[in-house]
Amino acid sequence: MDWSAHWYPVAYLKDLDRTRPTPFTLLEQDLVLWWDRQPQQWRAFADVCPHRLVPLSDGRLNADGELECPYHGWTFNGEGRCTAIPQAAPGTNPSERRSQCRRYATAEGQGLLFVFAGDPEQAEQAPLPLVPVLDDPAQAGSWTVQDTFRDLPMDALTLLENVLDVSHVPFTHHATVGRRENAGPVALQLESFGPEGFTGLWEEGPRRGKLGRQHTRFLAPCLMWHDLTAKGFARILTVVYAVPIRRGECRLFARFPFQFASPWPGRLLKLRPEWLQHLGNHTVLEDDQLFLHWQERALEARGGSPAASRAFHLATDADLYVKALHDWIDGTAGEPFAGQPLPARLPLEALMDRDQAHTRHCRSCRTAQRRLRLGRQLGWGVLLAGLAAAAWLGAGPGGAVALGVVALVALAQLQAGRWLKQLQRGTGQPPRNRG
Repeated sequence: MDWSAHWYPVAYLKDLDRTRPTPFTLLEQDLVLWWDRQPQQWRAFADVCPHRLVPLSDGRLNADGELECPYHGWTFNGEGRCTAIPQAAPGTNPSERRSQCRRYATAEGQGLLFVFAGDPEQAEQAPLPLVPVLDDPAQAGSWTVQDTFRDLPMDALTLLENVLDVSHVPFTHHATVGRRENAGPVALQLESFGPEGFTGLWEEGPRRGKLGRQHTRFLAPCLMWHDLTAKGFARILTVVYAVPIRRGECRLFARFPFQFASPWPGRLLKLRPEWLQHLGNHTVLEDDQLFLHWQERALEARGGSPAASRAFHLATDADLYVKALHDWIDGTAGEPFAGQPLPARLPLEALMDRDQAHTRHCRSCRTAQRRLRLGRQLGWGVLLAGLAAAAWLGAGPGGAVALGVVALVALAQLQAGRWLKQLQRGTGQPPRNRG
């Protein structure tokens, strides 16, 4: 399989800034994403100026809405054609072919921006990897969707192996989204298998059957979802895109669509700020991240995916989807960076980074971070004023009120400080091991 002959999501549309270029790396190809206001369309170019090879993502969108190189001001329109070379003498004609930017095909779907990693002429022949039920007109407006993303220090295939493995949840995610007491035999069934991926069924479903049967689909090469209906409560999807950046690094796009039987749970979910939801998502993701970064290096030392059936002891039906994934890799796709060694293991501090891996790329978290910092600066002024007022008013009712305000602001300052730390990095102490 040609890994480049596919569409991959590169960003949620809501997180992209139309006023400036954004870098992204897909299958080791450095891209610059930018908004072409003339046709009202997102563009993706190779992130390199043909003049002196500097990254165009460090440039700007000029007054005409075109992409301008930061080094010498060469300017490019949405088709990749150079429209201005300030240093060119009048009447000269630099090579149009050599001054072109490499252009990638782009498309939007289900709130995501997709880029076709290969020849744009082939893009129309490849379908977008979308979840069909979310585009069903009969169910339009019935879904409440929570989204998150994060750059992870592991291969996309390691991430897919993890999210397809339904049996790890009670243990890995104990005290977050799982409970050890819910563990038990997991009798998975494979319903179809082919070059396009596979489908499966877990008849009993999670929590020892309390949530109903669960269907799973892996849509090659980067999308998988679980689908279950908890009677009387909701239809719940867990959707994951694993986008290969480079060897040992991928971007996770996780989507949690709910179709509630009652309107109230959806309304309550919408009251929670997205950035607070993302902090909870980080905690769950870090449950796995600590040991998956180690695990893929242990597998590499034993021969990688081709040797997985020997390196792993897949002893039960709970491992059926993991085996199916490696059968697909070895029989159809191969690895996207075959022959390249994994980079050196990262220390705990790097594994727990949230700022570089998410916050600076997320509009909601970035905005919350800025507001929390501003709030803390203002809070110190309020604290000083409150203490001064309490001293001036003395022991009477006015002084008591001032001290009460001081206490509330101090608590708010502490909580804002905790949130700011959580937007920067995780603790490295998974909830399953506490107490």
